[in-house]
Amino acid sequence: MSLPPRAPVRPGIPLRAVVPNAVTALALCFGLSGIRFAITAEWDKAIMFIFIAAILDGLDGRIARLLRGQSKFGAELDSLSDVVAFGVAPALITYLWVLQYSHSPGWNTYGWIFALAYAVCMALRLARFNARIDAEDQPHKSAGFLTGVPAPMGAAIMLLPIVLWLASDGQWTWLRDHRLVAGWSTLSAFLIISSIATFSMGALRLRRSVRLEAVVIITLVGAGLIVAPWGTMSALAFVYLCTIPLSVMRYAAVKRRRARQAAGEPVLPLTPPLAPVPPTAAARQRRSPPDAP
Repeated sequence: MSLPPRAPVRPGIPLRAVVPNAVTALALCFGLSGIRFAITAEWDKAIMFIFIAAILDGLDGRIARLLRGQSKFGAELDSLSDVVAFGVAPALITYLWVLQYSHSPGWNTYGWIFALAYAVCMALRLARFNARIDAEDQPHKSAGFLTGVPAPMGAAIMLLPIVLWLASDGQWTWLRDHRLVAGWSTLSAFLIISSIATFSMGALRLRRSVRLEAVVIITLVGAGLIVAPWGTMSALAFVYLCTIPLSVMRYAAVKRRRARQAAGEPVLPLTPPLAPVPPTAAARQRRSPPDAP
C-alpha cells in the first residue's frame, strides 16, 4: 500500500512571522525618530515618539502569539529595539535637554557619563534577560514578578523630568538643573539594572468585584492622555514608582511563604493571589507584555 504524496513545502517566510517583526522594527524607528526631534529641540515630539514606541513594544509580542509567529529572530530583534528605543534614545534626549549644559567648566563631559551609564545599564538588563530566558530557576518570574524595572518603564522614569517640564509649559525651570537630572539619571539606571522584584502586569489578576471600576479608570486614563498627555504621563510614572516598595514587600511575603512551605509548615494563600508564571518553553519566544524585558 503506497502512502499519499506529501504536499510540497512552499518556500519563503510566512506572513504571520513577518508582521510582529515589522511592528518591532517600527518601534525601533519611533525610538530613533525621538532622537531626531531631540536634536532639533522639539521635546514634545521626542517624548511622544518614545511613548508610541512603548505601545508598539507591548503589541508586537501579543501579535506574535496571536499569529503564532514567535521566533528566536523576533526575540533578538525585540532586544535590539528595546536597547535603542528605551536605552539609547532616552539617554541622548536627556543629554541634549540639559546634561550637556552647565555653567561649570567641563560639565558636558560629566553629563555625558550619566547618559552613558543609563544606556549601558539598559543594555546589561536586556542581556541578563536573554541569558536567563531558558533558565528553570527564576524565583521572581515563578512568583509573577519581574527583576528590576522593565525597559519601557525605565525610559518613562528617565524622561520624567522632561515630561514634568512639558506639563508645566516650561515654567518649572528648576527641573532643568543639571545636578538634579544627573542624580535622577543615576536612580533610573539603578532601577533598571537592580534585582528588586517589581510587579508584572501580565501576572496581576483583578477581582470580579472591581472589574467595572478598572474599566472606568482605564477610560479616564485614556481621556487624560488625549486632553492632558504630559500631566497624565507624569501621574502614571509616579503611580508606578509608588508600586515599587509594595512589590518588594509583596515578594518578601512570597519568599517567607515559600520558606514555610519548604519547612513543611501550613500556610495560607496570598490574597489576592498572584498568578504563577509557568516555566519557560524550550524554545526562545519573543517577549509579550511591555514589562517583560
